[in-house]
Amino acid sequence: MSPALTLGTCGFGLIAVCYGFARFAFGLFLPQIDAELSLSTSLSGFISGGSFLGYCVAIVASAYLTERLGPRLVAIGAALVAGIGMLGIVMATSAWWLALAVLLAGSSTGLASPPMAAAVDKIVAPKRQSLTNTVINAGTGAGVVLSGSMALWMEDWRLAFAGFAATALLLSVAVAFSVPGGKHKAGAKVGKVSLNALLIRLIMASFLMGAASTAVWSFGGQLLALRLDWGHTGSGLLWIAIGGAGMAGAFAGALITRFGINPIHRIFLAALALGVFMVGMVNTTPAMALIGGLLFGMAYIMLTGVYLVWGINALPERPATGLMVGFLTIAVGQTAGAPVFGMMMDQLGATTAVVAFAGLTLTAAWARG
Repeated sequence: MSPALTLGTCGFGLIAVCYGFARFAFGLFLPQIDAELSLSTSLSGFISGGSFLGYCVAIVASAYLTERLGPRLVAIGAALVAGIGMLGIVMATSAWWLALAVLLAGSSTGLASPPMAAAVDKIVAPKRQSLTNTVINAGTGAGVVLSGSMALWMEDWRLAFAGFAATALLLSVAVAFSVPGGKHKAGAKVGKVSLNALLIRLIMASFLMGAASTAVWSFGGQLLALRLDWGHTGSGLLWIAIGGAGMAGAFAGALITRFGINPIHRIFLAALALGVFMVGMVNTTPAMALIGGLLFGMAYIMLTGVYLVWGINALPERPATGLMVGFLTIAVGQTAGAPVFGMMMDQLGATTAVVAFAGLTLTAAWARG
């Protein structure tokens, strides 16, 4: 394979492991984890928010390190951190231990994305960079499908995370041979980010979308258990639907090129809101919940692709940092959104929380890319 194709394949795998396994699989296995460790819904929300908080810190560090050390070392670090964090989840015996392990595992996603954007900028032809970036980004969908399939295959969440951790550690070897080394391109800028109007609108939109998405990423399994009395099998099916549809996000770059950022942004915000509502509404049915999962997965990965291209367009000389801005604010929104949704479920009921968060999604549509 050509270096560009090898990079795309390895990057797709790295994103699948870090996002699908290390970050989003926690919500999939949350009902079993809750039962074993006796967690309340509010505490689960704060622990889930810790995963997103780890991401926030890591993505800033990753953009900084990628510009100074090059993408290879940072990408290897992402795979190793994912593996070590998931081993910590396997060995968790208390809520505090679990919280620290989830935070570490979740931080791997922040480490993974900036070096991939920088690597694409280094070795992929300019006319194919948006496509390659969004294909790599769609690895999230593949990882979610695999984690959902694992949930169908086994009930033991510790064994599942042990398998995820082993995969991450093996992937670190592949990354070492596939991702280019070396610092940023000669003449490229480093240092502080100067906010412009395009970046400010990106920050607002990605924050709101990220907060709203926690309704499904963090509590999808619990909503299905509440609405449909589904156990791990039903949650696994939902995750497979989300991840399978999410792989359509590989086409985000092509759609943006054809139709522009703003129409694609608004269409998929509406799809995300509808997906959240269909998964969590009081009278949902199995078919409606799975269709909601399909809509949610496709829309979420499409929207992350939109924010990826939006950020790189805003800072074309610093692709790792441009990606960081959008993805960081998605995670800041998720850090805030997960505990708020958990508290709303506890205090006001699931229906109020679901309707509020579906509506929150639509508020991001005012921002123009």
